[in-house]
Amino acid sequence: MERHVNHDLSPMDCPHALADVDLFGPGAAEHWYEAYDILHAEAPVLRLPGEGMTPDRDAFILTKYADISRVVRDWERFPPTLSLLVAQIEQSGSLSREMPDIDAMVQSIVSLRPTPELWRAHRQELTDPWVGPGARRHEKMITGHVDDLIDAFADSAEVDFVAAFARPLPQRTMASVLGFPQEDIPQLEIWGNAQVLSYVHGCGHNNIITPEQTREKFRLLAGFSDYVRDQVKRKRAAPQDDMISFLTQVHYQALDRKLSDAEINGIVYAMVIGGLETTQYALCEQAQLICEQDGLFATLREDRGLVRTFIEEAMRLRSPTQGLSTRVTSRDEVLQGVAVPAGSTLHLRWAAANIDPDEFDDPLALKLDRRAATRHLAFSAGPRVCPGAGLSRLEQTIAWNRLLDRLGGIVYAPGNTFLHQPGIMLGTLELRLSLNSTAEPAR
Repeated sequence: MERHVNHDLSPMDCPHALADVDLFGPGAAEHWYEAYDILHAEAPVLRLPGEGMTPDRDAFILTKYADISRVVRDWERFPPTLSLLVAQIEQSGSLSREMPDIDAMVQSIVSLRPTPELWRAHRQELTDPWVGPGARRHEKMITGHVDDLIDAFADSAEVDFVAAFARPLPQRTMASVLGFPQEDIPQLEIWGNAQVLSYVHGCGHNNIITPEQTREKFRLLAGFSDYVRDQVKRKRAAPQDDMISFLTQVHYQALDRKLSDAEINGIVYAMVIGGLETTQYALCEQAQLICEQDGLFATLREDRGLVRTFIEEAMRLRSPTQGLSTRVTSRDEVLQGVAVPAGSTLHLRWAAANIDPDEFDDPLALKLDRRAATRHLAFSAGPRVCPGAGLSRLEQTIAWNRLLDRLGGIVYAPGNTFLHQPGIMLGTLELRLSLNSTAEPAR
């Protein structure tokens, strides 16, 4: 069954001119890639009047690869928006209540990584051994989770790939990495949904949520903080082979001391908020690309050396995180001929940069022979590149190798709408697939 464009199901009309472009309104996700073509051609730097950090300042949407790549690599010239909040906290001595959804993470940033140098040390000492280059230590664990999930549907004629595989795999993996019991995953999913509530249901490029949503988020995340504190207490007393145990024991060389419970809480918060959604949506979009390209499943199955490039190309073509307003200008700038005053907010549209025709040959084609396939910006780049990129890539690689081993093929099942969740993630709500199974059992 072929995929059909679902523009008619969106409350927003498909854009045909610059005046029609709206990346943030209801139903915008169904039209993002048509909008990117228009922005590349007519407004690669698009001004959003009065939508900066204060009403007297503007925001600008960047869609060109060269601009975004330059911005994310220059912390001093284009500082992270969080660094301004950190400076405010350091000056006032208290935490602002204007950004409640990242309280725990912000507190740990203030004490552990307020500067580019400490940000780098934080990654190298505290997260790289577990979710960065050191993620290889989890290969056996991830393979076990992958096979367990496939076991549950391998003999079925049809499956919702999101519910049965793409969502639970990163949930199980992150719980194992952190040291949370697998039976706690249903509750952890509730907390994870609360953490990303503003990125799903928030309005505009600043992901603003209502006071009611904020109160509910506080209520839920208070329970998460209690849960993490209990886990930290247990693991301080009896360390195991997991990330939280490591964080309770490690001597942080950059600051020449051990970590507090609150700091560990903030690190765990960041791991959960970044370690679930990206991998889920990447796997789901990869499955769709396989369904849409005749022979791709068989090609990958016959030549596993192509799996890595397939994964990178898929993240480039359909970036899980489409964009975020994460930077500000520290001085007056001119980008693509557009004057961008100091103090402006920059919305970095990574998904648009990843299909920039000035950067990628035949940008909308999935090319298994594309050179430097990792040059995309799906994980950002520079000093604040996603710390969990190594773990996500490993999950995706193991997932597709085992799916290729154990399934004879996948095609779209009837009944798919291909509707996406709201927000800034490219998240298909469900994906029904018809399966052809093979005889190979779990290893």
